[in-house]
Amino acid sequence: MNMRSLLKELRISLVAILCLAVLLCGVYPTLIWGLAQGLFPEKANGSLIVKGGNTMGSSLLAQGFAGEKYFHPRPSAAGSGYDAANSGGSNLGPLSKKLTDDTAQRVRDYRADNNLAPDVRIPADAVSASGSGLDPHISPENARLQAPRVARARGFSEHVVIGKIKAHTEGRTLGIFGEPRVNVLMLNLDLDESP
Repeated sequence: MNMRSLLKELRISLVAILCLAVLLCGVYPTLIWGLAQGLFPEKANGSLIVKGGNTMGSSLLAQGFAGEKYFHPRPSAAGSGYDAANSGGSNLGPLSKKLTDDTAQRVRDYRADNNLAPDVRIPADAVSASGSGLDPHISPENARLQAPRVARARGFSEHVVIGKIKAHTEGRTLGIFGEPRVNVLMLNLDLDESP
């Protein structure tokens, strides 16, 4: 290969790199961003929940709720808890003593918080963190076990709180994927707005 053909190949390679950089780093992302903003603006911007001009959170990310009058989300292993910048699970294996001890403590705490008898079955999502540590949903069973505590703390009838749980229960995705679930943030915000 002579110098002339080497320079020709180098020029072709540089033009190809430049064209691909413009196309893949500029045109394509701008096109996708524009389509998302036009077709799904709420989802494209993080599914943020805004009330009275204040951003309350995202319906896609769990938040730590404490106190008697709120439904509590799944435990979180993300950072120091519900930290979206440090999303991730604990990565503890099934034979881990720490995982066993943490889960046993969570079961005791859950029973005490919700005044449950020793024979009541505790849903797994009440005592185990999700893979991301930021799952915004709990199972309907978990929500029903928390309902008496929330109703008592808010001065509502349990029937009203169960109705709110049913109103915020999402079905399986496309009717076949996943399990029914309750978005904790949406449920708690709805309860806060109730008279």
